[in-house]
Amino acid sequence: MGKCSGRCTLVGICCLQLAAALQRQIFDFLGYQWAPILANFMHIMAVILGIFGTLHYRSRYLIMYSVWLALWVAWNAFIICFYLEVGHLSQHRDLIMNFNTSLHRSWWMENGPGCLVTPVRGPPLSLADHHMVTVTGCLLDYPYIEALSSALQIFLALFGFVYACYVSKVFMDEEDSCEY
Repeated sequence: MGKCSGRCTLVGICCLQLAAALQRQIFDFLGYQWAPILANFMHIMAVILGIFGTLHYRSRYLIMYSVWLALWVAWNAFIICFYLEVGHLSQHRDLIMNFNTSLHRSWWMENGPGCLVTPVRGPPLSLADHHMVTVTGCLLDYPYIEALSSALQIFLALFGFVYACYVSKVFMDEEDSCEY
């Protein structure tokens, strides 16, 4: 039987992070949430550099990847606090997810598992927006779906951080022991 080294495990974690980030990117695009779209794009680039650094024995890329993962954990903690309305954050008042350019919300708001959307008749000149519908019967409300998605990102980032630090140290030790 083969043995999976730290390098192999880190590439596997990076692939899982890439798949989770791409899934999240798709749903953020569907909801027109521009701040998460930009953050996800930067995360995808950092994960690709992490994979490259792992496969090509580049410890500096792994250190950059580790630093990014620390920022990524902080961003996802903010997302959890935002959707669960911790402290003074309010998803109904703060439009920071779309840079205050529109009234779009999370795609999961109307399309969550089991959700029934009912249009509400508004004034004739009102905009067709998410505020003109009522959503009922959801098996899991959208703030919890967004929070679970962020929790998964944090979970993967913590494992990625630990393995990136380990693999980076192994690479540095190999460089130091190599005599010409």
